[in-house]
Amino acid sequence: MDRETLHTSSSLIKIPRQTHQRCSSHFVDYIEKNMSYSRFFKNYLIPNHPCVFSKKFTEEWNCRKHWVTEEGKPNFSRLLQQFEETPVPVANCNVKEYNANPKQIIPFKEFIQYWREYIQNGHSSPKGCLYLKDWHMHRNFPEHNSYRTPIYFSSDWLNEYWDSIEVDDYRFVYMGPKGSWTPFHADVFRSYSWSANICGRKKWLLYPPGQEEFLRDRHGTLAYDVTAPMLQDKGQYPHIDKACQPLEIIQEAGEIVFVPSGWHHQVYNLFLQDELASVQREIEEWRETMDTWHQHCQVIMKSCTGIDYGEFATFLKIIANSRISFLNSYPASSSLQSRHLAEALESLGPHHATFDLQRVTYILESMLNNEDFKRLDPSILKFQPEALLQEIREATRSTV
Repeated sequence: MDRETLHTSSSLIKIPRQTHQRCSSHFVDYIEKNMSYSRFFKNYLIPNHPCVFSKKFTEEWNCRKHWVTEEGKPNFSRLLQQFEETPVPVANCNVKEYNANPKQIIPFKEFIQYWREYIQNGHSSPKGCLYLKDWHMHRNFPEHNSYRTPIYFSSDWLNEYWDSIEVDDYRFVYMGPKGSWTPFHADVFRSYSWSANICGRKKWLLYPPGQEEFLRDRHGTLAYDVTAPMLQDKGQYPHIDKACQPLEIIQEAGEIVFVPSGWHHQVYNLFLQDELASVQREIEEWRETMDTWHQHCQVIMKSCTGIDYGEFATFLKIIANSRISFLNSYPASSSLQSRHLAEALESLGPHHATFDLQRVTYILESMLNNEDFKRLDPSILKFQPEALLQEIREATRSTV
């Protein structure tokens, strides 16, 4: 990251046709004006290809108008008026804790005071380089209407699920000075995500799905910093020669970066099956001595990833139910309780709702054939997957 930055980020989960990709070309499409959702869907979402949207897509956002000075810098005074006493999560970019940065919760005004001193001291501080990250500002202050989700990202399974159960969300605000950064990672649940830069500049380094396997050390641990000289040590990183050069994006103020599913990235400024297999390998030695070994694997997986097979099935049902309800009432006004979700589905139309249901069908059928899913205690599931599949077939028959 080159200078002070504010940005918002959101994850949206879909189930892509995932393939391992090589970095055959180092370019990213730059989208300067409005295009149809179907074109975005065809050219970027399904092929799993990143792109950048110009600042025209964000110029009417309240955060672009009120959080930034005429000189293009963070408007500290305005931000303090709105969030002065708000507790916010702040990470120290100079400290490595496992493969992440440790966080603390401090008042927003304390972070702004630090930021101002950091700039005055020539972008240095004895406290290190602090980065306000993963702040659920939108959830805590919905009345601010800081931004409006572009239509291209409005089919948002992940946040739709969390909103329905009123537990969490994956809409975040990040703020940080020059030099703040995040370690190499893929987004939560290998979801798609989009990130809008409100002011400042950010440098992104992205690797296509599959490339991360060449960026693991001899113990299988993913690289923390892909720019570190130690990665050239073949004794520590035996497969580094197979890794391509990353796709580099310089994100200017107002621009939106679309990060496809599974693209690992480092920002300067199939997942459940794989996770379960990893857990099973770790506790394989107790398989024969534990009657509830498979259940314990689910518990451990949820503690590591935040979800298990039972909750994932519930997640799919919530996504399916909203689309079934939409199709059953279309073209009349939707009966969905969430106005935001109803507007999103209406703008995307019945064919997209049908596509979503086809993906849910594919996943459910795969799960029903999965041996680990078959071993689940039936009482864990709150519905019958076979019955849901039948509902989907009936709802999609006319649009198909």
